[in-house]
Amino acid sequence: MSEEKEYIKNEILKKVKDYYKISFKEAKFVPGKTRVNYAGRYFDEKELVNLVDSSLEFWLTAGRFAEKLEKELADFLGAKSVLLVNSGSSANFLSFMALTSETLQDKRIKRGDEVITVAAAFPTTVNPIIQYGAVPVFVDIELSTYNLDCSKLKKALSSKTKALMIAHTMGNPFDIEKVKSFCKVHNLWLIEDNCDALGSKFKDKYTGTFGDIGTCSFYPAHHITTGEGGAVIINNPKLKKIVLSMRDWGRDCLCSPGQDNFCGKRFGRKYGDLPYGYDHKYVYSQFGYNFKMTDMQAAIGCAQIEKLSYFIKRRQENYAYLLEGFKKFEDIFLLPYPADESQPSWFGFLLTVKENAPFSRDMIVNYFEKNNIQTRMLFAGNLIRHPAFDQMREKGRGYKIAGGLKNTDMVMKDTFWIGVYPGMTKEKLDYIIKVAEDFVVGKR
Repeated sequence: MSEEKEYIKNEILKKVKDYYKISFKEAKFVPGKTRVNYAGRYFDEKELVNLVDSSLEFWLTAGRFAEKLEKELADFLGAKSVLLVNSGSSANFLSFMALTSETLQDKRIKRGDEVITVAAAFPTTVNPIIQYGAVPVFVDIELSTYNLDCSKLKKALSSKTKALMIAHTMGNPFDIEKVKSFCKVHNLWLIEDNCDALGSKFKDKYTGTFGDIGTCSFYPAHHITTGEGGAVIINNPKLKKIVLSMRDWGRDCLCSPGQDNFCGKRFGRKYGDLPYGYDHKYVYSQFGYNFKMTDMQAAIGCAQIEKLSYFIKRRQENYAYLLEGFKKFEDIFLLPYPADESQPSWFGFLLTVKENAPFSRDMIVNYFEKNNIQTRMLFAGNLIRHPAFDQMREKGRGYKIAGGLKNTDMVMKDTFWIGVYPGMTKEKLDYIIKVAEDFVVGKR
């Protein structure tokens, strides 16, 4: 039976390769008619083969592919450990909640404590702070990098400050040396949201590994994809234990799905006020959830991570091509440049329409969209101006602002971005530059 099963499986996987070649041929690019997406999944037959291979095992939770992806991503980043989760948002949530654990004693974040962050952010970088009952303290950004303005950190500091939770905007690293130094001097946690920056480097070290905890997202727009999915990057064994427990229902047990008695003392210990010998698999030491990734998702990720170095190279090449093409418009657009001593793995190509431009951001965005070029805003623009913040704003509580958000408001009004993902061909990039040129010349 095993030989017959293996034969059938191999035949199925061969057919999957054939299916890929027939079903996923890239159509010829027709300027103005073919949609130029800002991002998208980029894959070949290996992802499909892995996905079907995993599905044939019908192991529906985390398994061998998840274990493999965690190890390979940790090895790639040079991190001690990586824990897979079901989304980048869950990664951010778990990372923050881990720092509220009672096991951290005086260092834990308590309700009412303050966390420094930015309002020019994706919501789930900030939402965990608010949902827990801590207070986000918003600091303005630099227009040169769209990252946290480190000169405002001192003003944001108070006796209640416990952490910084910030992202590398569009893959461009924030000033890691200044942020790390600030955290060290004031004994603060650093959560490094690396969801848009997988593969970025600062001084030849990968971002996501500088903070106490880092996070990744594997949504289809990101550097690698598992469909939905994400990861938590951890170098601290104590924090790893907390995050692992919180990810897996809050349980004290370290058994993998389907495993029993890893510790050898499943019925031989005393925990809290439970009776001696209570089943360790049902002992809970943290307030947890179920945020695990499925093995089918991880199987896709195992094929994706083999291409990660290529993906990073393509993003950097596409950024450089657009930068060269848009330099002729530098009097009208603020162009994106790498932070000092960094090598970004760009998530997108940011453009800010300058104040003296003969058109608005909305005008050129509408023109791009009408010409089948997909655009995106810089996420929330300014989070506190969104409907979710209405009541908080009216009541004047729930968050603080340190020194105003002038640049954040400017980004909300004047900034947008276009894609640099590996699916961007030279023909598509040339088309973007031509459409921009046609628009700008018509407005001068």
